[in-house]
Amino acid sequence: MKAIIFGVNGQDGFYLSELLAKKGIEITGVSRSGNFLKTDIASFTEVSDLIKVNKPDFIFHLAANSTTNHNALFENHETISTGTFNILEAVRLHSPHTKVFISGSGLQFENKNNPIKESDLFEARDAYSVSRIQSVYAARYFRSLGIKTYVGYFFNHDSPRRSERHMAQKIAATAVRVASGIEDKIEIGDMSVVKEWTYAGDIVEGIWLLVNQDTIFEANISSGLGYSILDWIKVCFKLIGKDYQHYIYQNNNYKAEYQQLVSNPSLINSLGFQPKVSFEALAKMMIHGETN
Repeated sequence: MKAIIFGVNGQDGFYLSELLAKKGIEITGVSRSGNFLKTDIASFTEVSDLIKVNKPDFIFHLAANSTTNHNALFENHETISTGTFNILEAVRLHSPHTKVFISGSGLQFENKNNPIKESDLFEARDAYSVSRIQSVYAARYFRSLGIKTYVGYFFNHDSPRRSERHMAQKIAATAVRVASGIEDKIEIGDMSVVKEWTYAGDIVEGIWLLVNQDTIFEANISSGLGYSILDWIKVCFKLIGKDYQHYIYQNNNYKAEYQQLVSNPSLINSLGFQPKVSFEALAKMMIHGETN
């Protein structure tokens, strides 16, 4: 079997490529960075040529700039929205047997601080959400044309491969520096915000489960377990035997985008998905820099 992964050099692409390789699947990786194919996902001609030649069994669209910043408006429109259309139309024309996975986000739903279900209403709350919502409607349209198109809604998930622009890694890396004797301090916004802290290596297992059945086509791929930012701070600093209060301070003027971003994972659970790495184990993994 063959697979194309768009966004292979990102966190999720890394773990997914490891999983597929273990299953003996031939992988074509596409990324703007790293030693991978530089196919422009925003170019229909380039995407179409790649799919026409490879005729893969699976395509995974994981490419995106994971930020809600308005400045990434056009970048994410081209990568997420246009990229989705290009992949699906190329599959329709040249490889209709291909199963296509499109990544979605918990951020694209209306958030009333309750566990989010796949049936909840979408909310175009930022530029990123607009692109994600459009890609889901594209997936639904092409599904009506007979293309097996799956959408996995991701909630917060992490690994040692995260950069420090992500909260979990920012805190873990600070703890590592403190443990090595470097006096480091960071400012955090609202530490009471609750979200999921699932291991990315577990999330890709959920992706694989989803695309290997033909009953459920859209599902939260998530743990449904919520912990506050303060919980994460405490577990990271406990691992290094330091009092976090000497190194972390709160910006009381910061207003969080949401108070809680937690899912209802019952659909993906019905397929047998259960994350293996606990909250504490993920913190330990990130403190020690393990990649799997």
